[in-house]
Amino acid sequence: METWQEVLRKNSISSLEALAVKFGPEHFPELDRLRQAADNFEFRISPAMVDLIKAPDDPMWRQYVPSVEELDVVDGMVDSLNEDADSPVPNITHRYPDRALFLVSPVCATYCRFCTRRRKVGDPEKIPMSQFESAFRYLEEHTEIRDVILSGGDPLLLNDRRLDAILTRLRAIPHLQIIRIGSRIPCHLPERITPELCATLRKFHPLFINTHFNHPDELTPAAVHGLGMLADAGIPLGCQTVLLKGVNDDPAVMKELMQRLLMARVRPYYIYMADQVAGAEHFRTTVQAGIRIMEALRGWTSGLANPHFVIDTPGGGGKIPLLPEYVISMNDDEVILRNFRGEHYVYRQPHEPAEVLAIKKPKRPARARRKTA
Repeated sequence: METWQEVLRKNSISSLEALAVKFGPEHFPELDRLRQAADNFEFRISPAMVDLIKAPDDPMWRQYVPSVEELDVVDGMVDSLNEDADSPVPNITHRYPDRALFLVSPVCATYCRFCTRRRKVGDPEKIPMSQFESAFRYLEEHTEIRDVILSGGDPLLLNDRRLDAILTRLRAIPHLQIIRIGSRIPCHLPERITPELCATLRKFHPLFINTHFNHPDELTPAAVHGLGMLADAGIPLGCQTVLLKGVNDDPAVMKELMQRLLMARVRPYYIYMADQVAGAEHFRTTVQAGIRIMEALRGWTSGLANPHFVIDTPGGGGKIPLLPEYVISMNDDEVILRNFRGEHYVYRQPHEPAEVLAIKKPKRPARARRKTA
């Protein structure tokens, strides 16, 4: 039986020539420009994702196959979230008061063409694994950090021994309460979810994994099985979905994805607006499209299937949540609300009892008596 490393190495597609053989050269008329797009950002499609591509320009194709649209930069930014400005030492981004991002792997099983971190993912020199010591020291010295998120690249592409060493070092830092891992491995390479990996991870609770599925088709039987193994190891699972044009910018598709995630024991956590990153602008939808999707979830399916809808703001402002407008008006007496069906309801504001108001009412100063003649 092949190991997960062998599956990834032998069966992935990592060249345009292999794509042309698989799907037909007629689908790659601009090969020279496509080669430039593939050179600008790492290219690999894992076997699980290759098997899901049904036709050119379908949701899987759009996510993973290079496109000449990547060469059209209008207002995209190289570091759209300004992560590098918040990086005090290599591999660490410290933006929020009590948590930090720790990049521990430069590589992914499949490279998403909309990747926010495409400026460095796939390049071991830009996510240097030889410079972890300064990252560990920073986390040790900054006692306000109680939550660390391992990302990359994909942390679960590290072997079990390396993962164990990193997690052991982190667990030795007294003020680190929570460890999180961000990974697309359950989607892209479910063979990586092994009993040995689960046994390693379960030693370091409280440990959370936020995975990433963008389309219901990605929840294959193998992916669901891998998610079940992680859940059985006691790991709470969440999903961070990116709203992508031509992939999931449809309320019915997104609702099905959220419902199927719950069936796989994964709690929908975020729906992100696609970041304003250079090379991925063709994936962006309008904010109104995201609001319509949230309106199709709220009230129409379980609250468990309603993630936060956020924009991770350009320039490093952090995540800002958005909701459809359900408050029609509000004053000291009442709040007028609309429900998911568009019906209006009134919620009365609380008022203090009259006797309380009388007690609180300020006394008028006594008037001076008028002297009588």
